[in-house]
Amino acid sequence: MKFGVSTFLTDEGIGPAALGPALEERGFDALLLAEHTHIPASRETPYPGGGDLPRMYYRTLDPFVALGAAAAATRELLLGTGIALVVQRDPIITAKEVATLDLISGGRAVFGVGAGWNREEMRNHGTDPAVRGRLMDERIRAIIELWTKDEAEFHGDFVDFDPVYCWPKPVQLPHPPIWVGGDSERAFGRVAEFGSAWMPSGIPPKELGTRIEQMRKTAGDRPAVVVYAAGHDRESLDIYAELGVERVLLYLPTLPEDETLRTLDDLAEVTSDYR
Repeated sequence: MKFGVSTFLTDEGIGPAALGPALEERGFDALLLAEHTHIPASRETPYPGGGDLPRMYYRTLDPFVALGAAAAATRELLLGTGIALVVQRDPIITAKEVATLDLISGGRAVFGVGAGWNREEMRNHGTDPAVRGRLMDERIRAIIELWTKDEAEFHGDFVDFDPVYCWPKPVQLPHPPIWVGGDSERAFGRVAEFGSAWMPSGIPPKELGTRIEQMRKTAGDRPAVVVYAAGHDRESLDIYAELGVERVLLYLPTLPEDETLRTLDDLAEVTSDYR
């Protein structure tokens, strides 16, 4: 089983150029960053975790700029979004950002995607939350076209462009891996269509086996399972190992550099028996 971390990088915690090497030094193989462009001051959408929205949501760094800084300071670490809010992103710009990250990192980009939960945030980007699933699917399909075709075009209900040139192309072929978040039949359909991994989040470890079976009925045996924002207690890690989870992304709290490094030491020690 492989181990990475998922986290919120902010202006108040460790920076990406320090975090990346710290992860490699401790044997972690992936860094996935959360994304929120902003948080509306007036919000009716409840926070999925319950209670007040944690402070780091208001202060997240742009994931691609931060991952670029981490890329320059590392050699092997996978660098991804966890998750990119595709329903709030222009697909042409996003295709270029991911491909550029893949190029400058030597083929280490991972495109973790999800539909998001904050409806007010979506609306500020001109997105109708009622159609966000269809919009997300079209944008991902368009991004794949831009990555894989010299003259890419796309014609859908939400994304529409005639043939265009868009470089750089990704280093990884046919394109960077797409890790799909979500826990619904529709999410499983995305995994089947274009996902190289299913990235569950918030599912109790004892329930994960059943959900993996349901995902496999739709997506087959090809996609890997990458658990997002996982805890590091031994019982959970034992279950993940028994289920054949390929990679566990441990949740890393947003803390200053010294505290983050101590936390990483603890996480490395806990996971050493599973590597």
